Amino acid sequence: MILEYIIVGIYAVALILIFLYALAQLNLFVNYLRAKKQTDNAPTFNFNNPAEIPYVTVQLPVYNELYVMERLLKNISELEYPKEKLEIQVLDDSTDESFTQTALHIAELQKTGLDIKHMSRDIRSGFKAGALKEGLKSAKGEFIAIFDADFLPKKNWLLETIPYFKDSEIGVVQTRWGHINRNYSLLTKIQAFALDFHFIMEQVGRNFGKHFINFNGTAGVWRKECIIDAGNWQGDTLTEDLDLSYRAQLKKWKFKYLENVETPAELPVVISAAKSQQFRWNKGAAENFQKLYLKLLRDPSVSWRTKFHSFFHLLNSSMFLLVLTVAVLSVPMLYIKANNPELKPVFFMLAGFAFSTVIFFMCYWLTYSKIHGGGFKSFIRYIGMFFTFFSIAMGFSVHNSIAVLEGHFGKKSEFIRTPKFNIGSLKDGWKGNKYITSNFSPNTIIEGMLMVYFAFGMYSAFAVGKDESDFGLFPFHFMLFVGFGFVFFKSLFSKA
Repeated sequence: MILEYIIVGIYAVALILIFLYALAQLNLFVNYLRAKKQTDNAPTFNFNNPAEIPYVTVQLPVYNELYVMERLLKNISELEYPKEKLEIQVLDDSTDESFTQTALHIAELQKTGLDIKHMSRDIRSGFKAGALKEGLKSAKGEFIAIFDADFLPKKNWLLETIPYFKDSEIGVVQTRWGHINRNYSLLTKIQAFALDFHFIMEQVGRNFGKHFINFNGTAGVWRKECIIDAGNWQGDTLTEDLDLSYRAQLKKWKFKYLENVETPAELPVVISAAKSQQFRWNKGAAENFQKLYLKLLRDPSVSWRTKFHSFFHLLNSSMFLLVLTVAVLSVPMLYIKANNPELKPVFFMLAGFAFSTVIFFMCYWLTYSKIHGGGFKSFIRYIGMFFTFFSIAMGFSVHNSIAVLEGHFGKKSEFIRTPKFNIGSLKDGWKGNKYITSNFSPNTIIEGMLMVYFAFGMYSAFAVGKDESDFGLFPFHFMLFVGFGFVFFKSLFSKA
């Protein structure tokens, strides 16, 4: 009986924490709606006056990007900005043949009069953070625009972002990510679904509420003074962008988020690449919680609302651990409920926390309709995508929970880059990409076992009671079965 009470207690705590996270998202939902009613009257530079056009350095941190370097360099070379006030740094840590090819492309661009430099380091310490820090030492620009290798900013991108630095308190201008291969596969669709939610509702909601937001590692601009003042780039976490963002905001620098400036990029099209990206993001967030949250909590100048939102922002990835806990315990909960009628009021109360799903459903519809449009047909498609997304997201929960635990307990690991594919249409393929790992992960075995486990959970709906069935958790177990099945089979067979 004691074990049963412990299981119920852990299950209840996990549900309550998920519900509090949902309430934080609901507040961001309200903030977003309020933000849309306001006119942006932020001061901007007058680029009709040459004296107001500042010097800008574009940094391109790259590492073994054989398939996308030519596309990247061509795109960046076409940015509309006065050449005499633009510098491009290609911060190249590559160790393969892409380094030589990049050098050749850069040499051709230099002949056009473009101020573009090919920079490399003998020791690749600090990973991406180290490369950015090294480039900053010689950067001529007052403002530093950063793009990862798979990003394709529009020609007028600098003209749409740099003017906002007229406000001397603005330390960062961040733009919204777009997706050039959104409809390539189910995997890319669900990644786009999740990222759209972050880049539309969360970023706008936090920015409007004057809460801490984050530079997303790319497709944004830093004021050089802000980087230095906040302690410069540091490579002690896997998400150096989130780390510097919080340190800058603790120093009272403001962030400007531009939802309407879209910067297209490529989504990973194979699950091993998506997993490596997810692992880095989720572990890095946990590392930053450990590094920064107590400092933020003790800062009397930070409002309690911002502390509340920052708690769930930095612990965003830890929700996977809570979801996995609820999922695994949900099967024994069926049997505890059937064999302990005296706990019926407790289970009735716990059922109320399912309202979290309603909140998430409403919030994700806001972002989905922003991208795909409203209307009845769009809403029906959204319903299918919502449950597909959550099923597969839960299927990632083992992989992501391990990342979170490593982050919280301080286990260090390498910065694993996300392979790029140069895919822009359904016709493009990825087979034979030299950067895709084919190593078998033990996590895949666990994911397969959980697929079977939740099949048993569905069976238990019929068998749990002596006199009647209990289908309350059947939809949840079905989603878990589908999600873990998808991740398991994709991990087994989606190889180069």
